[in-house]
Amino acid sequence: MKSTLKKIVPAPLWNATSNAYWDWRNRRRHVWAQTIDPRWRRSQARMQTYHNAHAGKRCFIIGNGPSLRKTDLGKLRNEFTFGLNRIYLLFPELGFTTTYLVSVNDLVLEQSAAEMQGLSLPRFVTWRARYWFREDPTLNYIDTDFTGIENFAPNAAGRIFEGFTVTYVALQLAFYMGFQEAILVGVDHNFQTKGQANQAIISQGDDPNHFAPNYFGAGFKWQLPDLEGSERAYTMARQAYEADGRRVLDATVGGKLTIFPKVDYSSLL
Repeated sequence: MKSTLKKIVPAPLWNATSNAYWDWRNRRRHVWAQTIDPRWRRSQARMQTYHNAHAGKRCFIIGNGPSLRKTDLGKLRNEFTFGLNRIYLLFPELGFTTTYLVSVNDLVLEQSAAEMQGLSLPRFVTWRARYWFREDPTLNYIDTDFTGIENFAPNAAGRIFEGFTVTYVALQLAFYMGFQEAILVGVDHNFQTKGQANQAIISQGDDPNHFAPNYFGAGFKWQLPDLEGSERAYTMARQAYEADGRRVLDATVGGKLTIFPKVDYSSLL
């Protein structure tokens, strides 16, 4: 049906209609919902309390790469930490949780919402995920966007460009909270599974791309990374931090990312 209509409808009209539909579906309807849903207003009030709450401090942003198995994360017990997506699978082994959890990918959130709902740490999830969560005083909604203008948001209470990776969202949240230094760990920037960027696939077995084989295990639907897109975003993060007299360091063991200055993890702790 779709292919038949596309042949009949003039290309300019088809493109304009298609763009308007996806703009509404991916962005505008969620922005509109903010005006009528009290959960957004309550979440925004909580977000204000995080502004410059950690001014001058340092934090660690923990990715989910296999290199975490070569990293002594126990040393981060008393540090400020951002965990990403399904990092909570590692919590029982660590014996502690990260300070914060950040997740914005729709596929990850839809399949993991029940697990994330059971966590007691402060969580930051995209407003698009409101359908899958119950209201919770430690659950914070953020207005993330994977379309439109690519930029770095110093005000994380407003629109946040996702930058093709949840790590970029965490960097913007860390900036908003006032952290002077953000240190990346476990951001390998290297995937064994290859394919078209952002393509959705279903895992057929153990996950070789993350710290645990069941991270995106058999049957889990996920999107292939856009490494080039994330590098553009990381460059914006580096520039924003440096322009404000702050810095981002990369302490990932054997990581392939080259945007940020490298530092030896063991020398930091």
